Amino acid sequence: MFTSQQWKHLSNDFLKTQQEKRHSWFKASGTIKKFRAGLSIFSPIPKSPSFPIIQDSMLKGKLGVPELRVGRLMNRSISCTMKNPKVEVFGYPPSPQVSGHCKNIPTLEYGFLVQIMKYAEQRIPTLNEYCVVCDEQHVFQNGSMLKPAVCTRELCVFSFYTLGVMSGAAEEVATGAEVVDLLVAMCRAALESPRKSIIFEPYPSVVDPTDPKTLAFNPKKKNYERLQKALDSVMSIREMTQGSYLEIKKQMDKLDPLAHPLLQWIISSNRSHIVKLPLSRLKFMHTSHQFLLLSSPPAKEARFRTAKKLYGSTFAFHGSHIENWHSILRNGLVNASYTKLQLHGAAYGKGIYLSPISSISFGYSGMGKGQHRMPSKDELVQRYNRMNTIPQTRSIQSRFLQSRNLNCIALCEVITSKDLQKHGNIWVCPVSDHVCTRFFFVYEDGQVGDANINTQDPKIQKEIMRVIGTQVYTN
Repeated sequence: MFTSQQWKHLSNDFLKTQQEKRHSWFKASGTIKKFRAGLSIFSPIPKSPSFPIIQDSMLKGKLGVPELRVGRLMNRSISCTMKNPKVEVFGYPPSPQVSGHCKNIPTLEYGFLVQIMKYAEQRIPTLNEYCVVCDEQHVFQNGSMLKPAVCTRELCVFSFYTLGVMSGAAEEVATGAEVVDLLVAMCRAALESPRKSIIFEPYPSVVDPTDPKTLAFNPKKKNYERLQKALDSVMSIREMTQGSYLEIKKQMDKLDPLAHPLLQWIISSNRSHIVKLPLSRLKFMHTSHQFLLLSSPPAKEARFRTAKKLYGSTFAFHGSHIENWHSILRNGLVNASYTKLQLHGAAYGKGIYLSPISSISFGYSGMGKGQHRMPSKDELVQRYNRMNTIPQTRSIQSRFLQSRNLNCIALCEVITSKDLQKHGNIWVCPVSDHVCTRFFFVYEDGQVGDANINTQDPKIQKEIMRVIGTQVYTN
């Protein structure tokens, strides 16, 4: 769209006018004096990493200053471009203060091809912040997530459906069936929770297949009973992988015409990157259901890496009932203290609660659905030992989830700055940008992993880094 729009107006005369406008800044009576005068109001200019550096050496020379940080003051695309000779994955994407500049039209000073490239550099790191249909910025309560998504405007939802963007369900089931299985389980847990009116967020926007001009599931008119009926008609992912997907879809349509559209929504609304770990998984977690889980958008990941260079990082567990993860995968891991989302209390203050000790997080992961007493470490150890002595009726390497009685915990990377408050083995991080999910573990039928795992143990850290080396950077 950008290329076609700019090409319409492109001519030698237009280019000459643009250059003359630019050069008029630097005449004795030009705009630069006015700019300097306006800038002096804000001096001294703060030397903060959040203010991007003007990298244009030619411009620096004409301004007569070695390094000018102007943030939002200067309407220039350079604030969003990625220039990093070390080839970082994301360079340094825009901070929230300057994300509005990502749609600015770059200068034609270096020609049309460079202008297109600069515009691409501005947009690509921030595509997740814009609707895939209308290209307007999302208004998310907790900030943007990793994967691009459609916004909640009804016109976009209809277009999304009509364009067939959600038709990738068959491919997802074929290539990532275990992940689809997990997404359905999370959706079911949230929908069956007594707290569903709070935690089942976002509510689906699904077009009625019999009447493409209306929404069968509408966030403005929530109907949990109808949603539950459709979800109950979604066939198991195990069955879907064993036959023709087209035939299975026909069977689902007979059971409930909204079952398959709901499955498509569950898959397409996931905004995190989840991959089932192969056999080179974390063996000390004692479960075959292990996943790589990345949910931070490029901008957050870049801020995390910057903080990591300054303060270092370590790993810690985060335990939350599986009913909460439907929302976490779509809205991010957020500070729920003193909000309606809070379930466990905030005895150590406001923030995201973590622990280096697995038993503590296992305790939190089992809470929910009316269970509000956290089991002690001794109880978890007894349960772990008991489950390991019971003859296994199913293969430990089962590909799919066999039960609806699920517990789960996440392994996160956390910045070890002074903001991280350590109260013994309970850590509280009030800065959400300082916590990034890395792995996700699921347990069935009351099973728990080893309750004695300590992420600060050098052997455990070495094992985590080994798996991260083979998974995070290859994915």
